[in-house]
Amino acid sequence: MIGKRYLIIITILLLISPIFGVWLSDLVGYAEPLDHVAETLQLNESEFNWTPFKDYTVPGLPDEVGYIVAGVIGFTIFLLLTYTFAHVGGRKSS
Repeated sequence: MIGKRYLIIITILLLISPIFGVWLSDLVGYAEPLDHVAETLQLNESEFNWTPFKDYTVPGLPDEVGYIVAGVIGFTIFLLLTYTFAHVGGRKSS
């Protein structure tokens, strides 16, 4: 299982992530490079947007909270996949 120290560090990083992903990106006018490509090619975002969380937001929540929720969901998926592959790999090598 994941250690308590790592869980604390990950929690702190998730809580401060909106500082960089929402506030500072708005302050400096940052946009994803693929957004610039889509604009140049005059593509409609709905044509290629397959993600459940557009721009790391959750409908009905403030952007900052949605950013944290998207991070928690992403980290949880990462952990589940890691443990799944570790157990499958462990069974084959035994």
